[in-house]
Amino acid sequence: MLNIAIRAARKAGNIIAKGYELAPQDTQVSNKGTNDYVTSVDKAAEEAIIEVIRKSYPEHAIVGEESGVIAGENNDIQWVIDPLDGTTNFVKRFPHFSVSIAIRVNGRTEVGVVYDPIRNELFTAVRGEGAKLNEFRLRIDNERRDLNGSVLATGFPFKVAKHRNAHLNMIEALMNNGVADFRRTGSAALDLAYVASGRIDGYFEIGLKPWDSAAGDLIAREAGALVTNFVGGTDYLKSGNIVAGNGRVVKEILNSIQPTLTDELKA
Repeated sequence: MLNIAIRAARKAGNIIAKGYELAPQDTQVSNKGTNDYVTSVDKAAEEAIIEVIRKSYPEHAIVGEESGVIAGENNDIQWVIDPLDGTTNFVKRFPHFSVSIAIRVNGRTEVGVVYDPIRNELFTAVRGEGAKLNEFRLRIDNERRDLNGSVLATGFPFKVAKHRNAHLNMIEALMNNGVADFRRTGSAALDLAYVASGRIDGYFEIGLKPWDSAAGDLIAREAGALVTNFVGGTDYLKSGNIVAGNGRVVKEILNSIQPTLTDELKA
């Protein structure tokens, strides 16, 4: 299944890369909601992924950002796909976005693939077998013991206005506890892959969807990261509230942000 996921991700990536070469005004863009866009390239990339999956595993279920749930004869195996994570970046021709494909069996993620077509970087993981970047094994930095001098990634809750103040309070609390800087790059899947590869020390975000984070979550965990919700629990794929990093970094992030959490974000 890993090989099929890689094949699907690369096929979608080729479609995205060709679309990226077009002038921005030649890309069809429509609004799904507040600050939430979909393009003709998202749809074409998702169709390509589904076609590859269906050819090898016609009985499996597929959960896609654009197409919703496509039931199969075997709904115990789900392919959770985001054909273009970072659509706003793509629309703006900001070269940072990815294809995300996770395979979940009986509710547990077994395979994760995140592909950056611009840099030709392929992040992969199989549960229990570790994580890789283009065949090089990934291992997070476990030397960092606190937040002093750390660089964290995040994403603003631009779709849910009610969480904006809480998010800004989190950032302030983290800066007061030694965080040196933040990165907000616009692709949750790549943020988690970057935790796995040591490019950032930690990551947190409010309200992700499963297709944003399922593949990156496995890649980060297989590289040695701890991934939790905002109160240290494990239901982050359900709540969408996520923290990732080495164990000490996650503990420090949780200690920093918990006084700022609203009741809804503690759930």
